[in-house]
Amino acid sequence: MSIRTIALFAAALAATPVHAQSDSSPAPQPIVWDLIDEYPATAIPGEAEAFFAEAARRLTSGRVIINTIPDAKSGLRTREQLKAVTEGRHAMANTLAGALADESPVFLLSSLPFVTGSAADARALAAAAMPLYDKLFAERKQKILFITPWPPSGIWSAKPVDSIDALRALKVRTYDKGGTDLFAQVSSAASVVSFSDLPGKLDSGEINAVLSSGDGGAARKLWTHLQNFAEITYAVPLSFGTVSLEAFNKLDAGDRALIEQAGRETTERQWAAMAGRVARNYTTMRDNKVAIDEKPPAAVMDALRAAAAKSVAEWRAKAGADAAALLDARMKR
Repeated sequence: MSIRTIALFAAALAATPVHAQSDSSPAPQPIVWDLIDEYPATAIPGEAEAFFAEAARRLTSGRVIINTIPDAKSGLRTREQLKAVTEGRHAMANTLAGALADESPVFLLSSLPFVTGSAADARALAAAAMPLYDKLFAERKQKILFITPWPPSGIWSAKPVDSIDALRALKVRTYDKGGTDLFAQVSSAASVVSFSDLPGKLDSGEINAVLSSGDGGAARKLWTHLQNFAEITYAVPLSFGTVSLEAFNKLDAGDRALIEQAGRETTERQWAAMAGRVARNYTTMRDNKVAIDEKPPAAVMDALRAAAAKSVAEWRAKAGADAAALLDARMKR
């Protein structure tokens, strides 16, 4: 080997970085967030979770992965999800607002009886109330990323609710304190029951009716016990997809913005999904032999509305001036 060749070889070695093997270093691991929910994946909140997970993966190029855990597979009921996220046991939850009434009466706003009768009404009320919702979740170390409206709630029952006597015979499962207070006035019994606990309660006869949308009932196949549905258009409740602020703030600024974008896209998708949702639910229900009463008797509706007026008045007294003002503005329209 010539002196020139040796010199060139030595120069090449000197120019080679000590860390030349860095190209083979492993790629950064994605950040994985669990997203828990008590309701089934086939219900409208479950659709939100699947959409959000895909949007987050797409927008962050896989840097943030959402692991959806629906149908109470986390072992937690709706009312327990809030605390689980606050404490950092799960990064995210999709939670029915009314189930959080013990935290604040403001969480009942979207499910107050006979306040909103359409998706447009519900969206206007939700937009007006967002500062209050943001504050409540921030106080619990969480951030709202997306919202899911539910189709209007009705009464699933074993027998038709075709008279005052039939209404009084109901033992009703409700989804929040407001519903329990109302149905306690007009039925034989009313209690909050977690959605995943319904089958056992129906089997035992402890309940014979369920306050829920056609959507929620279809997802749980309530027609196996309850072959009737009364369209009372009780409320258009909201579920909130929230993330732990600790988990969110660990992302860099760019990914935080992308996750917020995924949330906005999900919210828009969920409001758009309301169009035609009731008709599709009714088709599924009728295919499974559910008798749907689209115009319950006036006497039944009058009794429900009278009880609702009392429940709403009690809520207004507890909710605070800001929340009461929102409700008053809604009722004047």
